[in-house]
Amino acid sequence: MQSLRKTGCVLPSGMRIARMIAGEAGSGAGKGGGGGGSIRDAGGSFGRMEVAHEEEYFYKQRQEQLAKLKKQVINHEDFHSESIKHHEEAIERHKKAIDELKSSK
Repeated sequence: MQSLRKTGCVLPSGMRIARMIAGEAGSGAGKGGGGGGSIRDAGGSFGRMEVAHEEEYFYKQRQEQLAKLKKQVINHEDFHSESIKHHEEAIERHKKAIDELKSSK
């Protein structure tokens, strides 16, 4: 008990284990969230290279998703601009029709 008082901090046993096994992703089994296949389990440069390939894959996937989203936003903007133009033309036609009806009385 005295040793616990000296440190002033008591960690649950699960937290101590997590702190001991935390390491660089791809550096071996159990590191960076657990195993990820035989290459990553082995660690070393192949494990780090595998992590780099995974990160590159997800980076490219995010870039493709952003490009699609930007294109979709641009398409929506064009659609709404065209809709506004058509509505303004319809308003002008209706105003002219109303003016013609008023002048014919």
